[in-house]
Amino acid sequence: MLTDRLSAAAFTAAPGGPWNTVASFDSYERAQAAVDRLSDSGFEVRDLDLVGSGLQLLERVTGRMTTARAALAGAGGGAWLGLLLGLLLGLLTTGHSTWLWLIGSGVAIGAAWGAIFGFAAHAATRGKRDFTSVRTITAARYDLVARGGSADSARAILDRNGLLAAPPGAAPRAF
Repeated sequence: MLTDRLSAAAFTAAPGGPWNTVASFDSYERAQAAVDRLSDSGFEVRDLDLVGSGLQLLERVTGRMTTARAALAGAGGGAWLGLLLGLLLGLLTTGHSTWLWLIGSGVAIGAAWGAIFGFAAHAATRGKRDFTSVRTITAARYDLVARGGSADSARAILDRNGLLAAPPGAAPRAF
């Protein structure tokens, strides 16, 4: 399981303490590019972890939710489910018109039930959440951590490729 692989014991395997940070990045894309470069250089990326710190939840409000919109969204989901069930039942028929009737009936019945459930689910909230949104979790910093004493070799590869930040007081590198 994933939680077994990311247990605290996994981070204490390397000598010299629990964290062997290779580099820190201010964006996930830069951290991902560093791991990709290490992989391209033949480094054993199986010994690396990307650790996000300073997590923040960002919820972007995308619109207003009304009972009509909830019913329409439910109808769309129900129609897809009805289409799937109609296709599956259609596999068991031999006539062309029966097959089309099953698919059409499945879509119509699924859309109707989806609309009913979408309307009821939104009405049950009694206006406590009358908006739609998209949630995302972001980190302020991403640490590239190496296990098994391989941090120095990973750091050397990234330094050769210009992917390490300049030391404090030095002129910044052009990427």
